[in-house]
Amino acid sequence: VLLAAAVCTKAGKAIVSRQFVEMTRTRIEGLLAAFPKLMNTGKQHTFVETESVRYVYQPMEKLYMVLITTKNSNILEDLETLRLFSRVIPEYCRALEENEISEHCFDLIFAFDEIVALGYRENVNLAQIRTFTEMDSHEEKVFRAVRETQEREAKAEMRRKAKELQQARRDAERQGKKAPGFGGFGSSAVSGGTTAAMITETIIETEKPKVAPAPARPSGPSKALKLGAKGKEVDNFVDKLKSEGENIMTSTGKRSTEAAKVLAPPVNVESVHMKIEEKISLTCGRDGGLQNMELHGMIMLHISDEKFARIRLHVENEDKRGVQLQTHPNVDKKLFTAESQIGLKNPEKSFPINGDVGVLKWRLQTTEESFIPLTINCWPSENGNNCDVNIEYELQEESLELNDVVITIPLPSGVGAPVIGEIDGEYRHDSRRNLLEWCLPVIDAKNKSGSLEFSIAGQPNDFFPVQVSFVSKKNYCNIQVTKVTQVDGNSPVRFSTETTFLVDKYEIL
Repeated sequence: VLLAAAVCTKAGKAIVSRQFVEMTRTRIEGLLAAFPKLMNTGKQHTFVETESVRYVYQPMEKLYMVLITTKNSNILEDLETLRLFSRVIPEYCRALEENEISEHCFDLIFAFDEIVALGYRENVNLAQIRTFTEMDSHEEKVFRAVRETQEREAKAEMRRKAKELQQARRDAERQGKKAPGFGGFGSSAVSGGTTAAMITETIIETEKPKVAPAPARPSGPSKALKLGAKGKEVDNFVDKLKSEGENIMTSTGKRSTEAAKVLAPPVNVESVHMKIEEKISLTCGRDGGLQNMELHGMIMLHISDEKFARIRLHVENEDKRGVQLQTHPNVDKKLFTAESQIGLKNPEKSFPINGDVGVLKWRLQTTEESFIPLTINCWPSENGNNCDVNIEYELQEESLELNDVVITIPLPSGVGAPVIGEIDGEYRHDSRRNLLEWCLPVIDAKNKSGSLEFSIAGQPNDFFPVQVSFVSKKNYCNIQVTKVTQVDGNSPVRFSTETTFLVDKYEIL
């Protein structure tokens, strides 16, 4: 019996697979993934066997056409069937490439069904397969030809009627009589040419299908689905998903609300307000080692009162990692180097009002492992058909407080939900995107490490890249504005500060 026919890559990834007997997706994916590992290089065989099945295959450029059969299947018939399968694919695909096969997958599946039925070969050739899949019908052609003829005759009859009505309108106008009303459009106030045009247009338009008028809305309460309102159908659907083990998030989204709370601007925003923002981009290897870490920071100044436009910012830089600082071209660089103060080159000039102005930016690029703020150690180990995954985090920079931390681990597709062992924090399983999200509200010096254990069917490579996202109200490089003074008189000015530390990219590959 022929169990399945598939087109797969050299690595055993299924692009199109048609099963002719009852078989689960996990089983067929497992058989195809094992297929490349069974082939012995250097031998000219077109089949390979395991304890339970036989693979009969034919290479097609970068792909394989594979038939999976039982071991007692007739190999000669299977080879003949394989040749027919291989000839069918170029009929539907211009190139033997993965994206082209994926685009025409349904055409190929329909063709495969014509070759094999319930595991046994049908007595068909390529021309018959083409005819069957096209579903060409002589009766349908005759019906369409008759229908087109009827439509042409109806249009010709409508044009003839329109001309008769137009002629009757002109005759009535010549004799000075009141024009007869045709279908409610006959009005003496309308000129003959216009009316005739309207009549013609109306008659021709009757050919188009009429849209049924909307029924009058009942006075009682409506059961229609309303935008922004949760109906019973929606609630039932959500309950059903929950009963199947899905974790459903509300439309507002927990993460977004938590992030909004963390990054909410200060309540009392002064006339002089500063935004200190840092973004980190980090790539680590799964076996340790920092491939690249880049951090960009900036101080944005916002002045809303004209009397505080001529000021100086006193900056305190306690960074010891070798961060590179750069001031705005209009800022006095010598003053900043000598006294760590940000002021304009011309003291008589004022900072812009009611706009964010970047006055100082910094950059840190490094491959030093000790600089990683949050280390992630993901350790998958194979256990039979399953994979046990241990993942832990540790906060190296204890002065930081990371909020709304989400560590996202990819999962293999089509293997169900992971079985969670021990966990610090919470988790969400996104079955549609095949992701496991490990959620931690706060990571700080008191809660600097934690771990998660789970098991699921798969291989170690399936669980990378791990991605991390978080927000923080403390910046990584210890650069702060400690005081603001006026240029004239050096008197202190009240100011407010808003600090954010965000993730641009944080990956463990």
